[in-house]
Amino acid sequence: MKFRFAGLVYVAILLAFFTGAGAQPYRQLTVDDFQGVPANRSGTVAYTHCSIEFSYTAKREKNYYILNFNILLTLNKDKSWVDKARLTSAEMMAEILKHEQGHYIIAYMEQQELQRTVGKTVFYADYQYQASNIFDRIDAKYKQLNLDYDTDTRNSTNREQQRSWDAYFEKKLAYMPPG
Repeated sequence: MKFRFAGLVYVAILLAFFTGAGAQPYRQLTVDDFQGVPANRSGTVAYTHCSIEFSYTAKREKNYYILNFNILLTLNKDKSWVDKARLTSAEMMAEILKHEQGHYIIAYMEQQELQRTVGKTVFYADYQYQASNIFDRIDAKYKQLNLDYDTDTRNSTNREQQRSWDAYFEKKLAYMPPG
């Protein structure tokens, strides 16, 4: 039986106002994180939906601007789902969760890279263009990484490639600050 796991959808919202909320710390996904209704997708057993909200306030200082960023990662439980009717064992559920954790890690990596990049950028009068450009460039990188992840692992059915990606994610997480 062949299973296809859907990738992560990035929803990027550029807001003009600071929302005041902090970044969601990294965490392990559980079955409870998948509360959406399974979509009718051929072969799809699970789907993870995350969004990254990117907002800032700007304050002018001499010939540059100081931007205070809020980059919030959210796992959208009502849009993430597992088709439990297609599960055949607890082991299969564990494999699905492990693969979907990879999609969440990719979103987390994107959030962390955005925070690092804007934190070391000097912004000038075109700060809106600069900020948007940073987001678009990094978002495109992680959309491609997400596609590569599903392609390489054949949506987790290629166990050897899944283990390789799991090791990659473990190394990446080891060098990231805790949430």
